[in-house]
Amino acid sequence: MDFGKYAVMVFTDGLSPAQMAELGQRTEQLGYKTLWYPEVFDYEAMAQGAFLLSQTSSLIVANGIANIYARDPMAAAQGYNSLNKLYGDRFVLGLGVSHPGMLDLRGGGHSFGKPLPTMRKYLDDMDQAWEVLGGAYNGEKRLVLAALGPALQKLAAERTLGAMPYNNTPELTARARQRIGADAMLIAEQKVCFTTNADEARAAARRSLGFYLEFPRYHDIWSSVGFNEDDWSNGGSDRLMDALVAWGAEADIQTRLNAHLDAGADQVGIQSLRPDGGIGADWNVLEALAPD
Repeated sequence: MDFGKYAVMVFTDGLSPAQMAELGQRTEQLGYKTLWYPEVFDYEAMAQGAFLLSQTSSLIVANGIANIYARDPMAAAQGYNSLNKLYGDRFVLGLGVSHPGMLDLRGGGHSFGKPLPTMRKYLDDMDQAWEVLGGAYNGEKRLVLAALGPALQKLAAERTLGAMPYNNTPELTARARQRIGADAMLIAEQKVCFTTNADEARAAARRSLGFYLEFPRYHDIWSSVGFNEDDWSNGGSDRLMDALVAWGAEADIQTRLNAHLDAGADQVGIQSLRPDGGIGADWNVLEALAPD
């Protein structure tokens, strides 16, 4: 499966069905091979995947990332098989342990477990489910893991196609590549804002990143590359915003995307932030960066 060098990654909460259909269709028309979408609040991962697959014909539709506490392993295995069987073998399932704060928001009575053993057991249980079901569809288990730290990144390399870190700098991408080795897939996510106005770009960055500034796991990751509490307090420092969101002219953004590729990423998911603060993708930058 050819995922392409660049992918489109869109936060889809707030999008209407018509906007969701446009997202899939325009991504495909622009020549991107993969669309990554998250699971947050508005849409359930498998149902959303089915809709996006139904609106496209060749696009790889990839969930990035489904919360493992939202469904049991049998449901995940069945969902994976169903979507691939019904829609031309074009679905990739991303899985993540999320954050304690997200579990509190979602409810459901789950207790947050230690990430590594919790994810390992979930993958073991999915394997057992696939045995009951007669195997993964077409014999392929196309899974990726949300993996911020070393342990989960290594597990991703051992048990799945690879790792998908989030809110990372190119330096962190390079570290992830060293941990997972040469053979596993590494998907880097990069937020971009297509404007040369620093205030406008940083405002868009704060709108997007404010949710994540409260999570201690990100503090650990960012502090490992020289940031500190001053950078994630009070709405986030300019230097953290600039490190996590590439902005400027097309060439400036292209330079940041290439930095992830040079650091070892197989693919960069472009998460375009609209300078006007609107929801959904910024098609101006996605058209500018579209594959030749």
